[in-house]
Amino acid sequence: MRLWVEVFPILGWLKNYQRQTFISDLMAGVIVAILLIPQSMAYAILAGLPPEYGLYASILPLFIYSLLGSSRSLAVGPVAIASLMVNTSVSQIAPQGGAEYLNAAINLSLLVGLILLFLRCIRLGGIVNFISHSVLTGFTSAAAIIIALSQVKHILGLDLARAERIDQSLVDISTHLTDTNVATALLSLVAFIILWYCKNTLCKQLIKLKCPQALAEPISKAGPMFALLMGSIVVWYFHLDQASAVKTVGMIPQGLPHFQAIHIDIELWKQLITPALLIALIGFLESVSVGTALASKKQERINPNKELVAIGMANIGSAFSGTYPVAGGFGRSMVNYSAGAQTTIASAISAILVAITVAFFTPLFYYLPKAVLGAIIVMAVIPLINIAAFKECWQFNKADALTLAATFFLVLFTGVEVGILSGIAISIALLIYRSSQPHIAIVGRVGNSEHFRNINRHDVTTDSSTLALRVDESLYFANTRFVEEFILQQCADNKSIKHVIIICTAVNFIDASALETLENLIINLRDEGVRLHVAEVKGPVMDQLNSTHFIKRLSPGNIYFTTDQAMREIAGI
Repeated sequence: MRLWVEVFPILGWLKNYQRQTFISDLMAGVIVAILLIPQSMAYAILAGLPPEYGLYASILPLFIYSLLGSSRSLAVGPVAIASLMVNTSVSQIAPQGGAEYLNAAINLSLLVGLILLFLRCIRLGGIVNFISHSVLTGFTSAAAIIIALSQVKHILGLDLARAERIDQSLVDISTHLTDTNVATALLSLVAFIILWYCKNTLCKQLIKLKCPQALAEPISKAGPMFALLMGSIVVWYFHLDQASAVKTVGMIPQGLPHFQAIHIDIELWKQLITPALLIALIGFLESVSVGTALASKKQERINPNKELVAIGMANIGSAFSGTYPVAGGFGRSMVNYSAGAQTTIASAISAILVAITVAFFTPLFYYLPKAVLGAIIVMAVIPLINIAAFKECWQFNKADALTLAATFFLVLFTGVEVGILSGIAISIALLIYRSSQPHIAIVGRVGNSEHFRNINRHDVTTDSSTLALRVDESLYFANTRFVEEFILQQCADNKSIKHVIIICTAVNFIDASALETLENLIINLRDEGVRLHVAEVKGPVMDQLNSTHFIKRLSPGNIYFTTDQAMREIAGI
């Protein structure tokens, strides 16, 4: 049984499943479905696909995640960032609206799933650590702006071609602004008011009217559905699709998606592999971040390895449903959590409700204006634009702030893929730069104690004939020459130095290049009449040194257990 619970976490929750738990999951599932139906159609349009494909991506993937996911509250499905990346990458391969475009989107979903499963197999989930917080924040903020601008054509009823960069979008919008469809713009304005009112005011007013909070909160979360109903009714009643040329979703095929064979083309995969890797990494990182944040509120933990499998299988399920990649969405997950989701049964309920909608009620969306879907997308991505993060980053670490700004502007002006790859490259370059110039502190004794601290930060005493320094980094090929040059420069500047002690409290490993440099340093210092010593070497590092000739070559220098021991014995020489 334990093995089955490892594979299917839901079985562990079902052992103690109670009626009240089901009621909570049912409520959360219904609320998320109400939010998911309009959002998924909107995100499908953002991805360059017909709206029904967003609904298809909200059925089987949710079922699969409900069985395999380790997060009780994570709501998997179409998300804005992944939808934008699908549009950006697939549009370069095939024109929108054709079978080739759809086939590429399906293959992209399959590739994302396979990449995530491969990362699980080789236990490389930690690869997402190469996407720093600064890169992710800059990318997310820029992508949110691009997404919002891409919806202006729907919100104002403009006929605009797809733009690759933000400057092109701004030029196109300003050029065609006089072509604004007034009826479409008014519908969008009303939709924005409804969405804003439901999000910020409705819940408080319902509570003031003595409405139970358990009912007021779910009602306020249904803003997208209210906007959807408003838009559809107004267009239907006033015949705005014909009288004022308001663009609507039109006829959505009725019926559940069919399992289908996937046409695999290796040449197509070569074109899709880079965007698939980026979508997989960003989608997984977003999912795990959201899942971890929500789990911590209940003093629980999620298993990232299980999430790799769950989200990977959800994407494979999405591919076989004939649709595009999915991930865990921040907004829906927060709604799922606040609505009281106790287990992934809530996701299964949401999937069932979406399936019922697809099977029986899609004709009701015929008059749904695309302007309302555009407003829903804009309201969903606005919270992702985090300009304040730059100021906070700048105050804390200017290098990280510059990485954030570089990623932000590169994504805006060079495109999503180039921008985020450049941001990752910049963050890795900064990591290498920082590692190549580790912090080195010259230390002295604090009073008569056995403690040694940085001479620039504390009132300490030093011995003019002994240079004691602490290297706050492991020693390897990237930084070992910097350490060597620092020590030799100190000895050149102070001819009274006869002993150098390298304190290794922060050294977790020494590679072959660093070992060779240390051996050369012993010889160079010996030629200057200076002895090299090391102190406070960690066990694993000591094991490394014992397996080489380093200790023999260090002589007459020594390895000391503590810095205090080294300073006292050297002073007695």
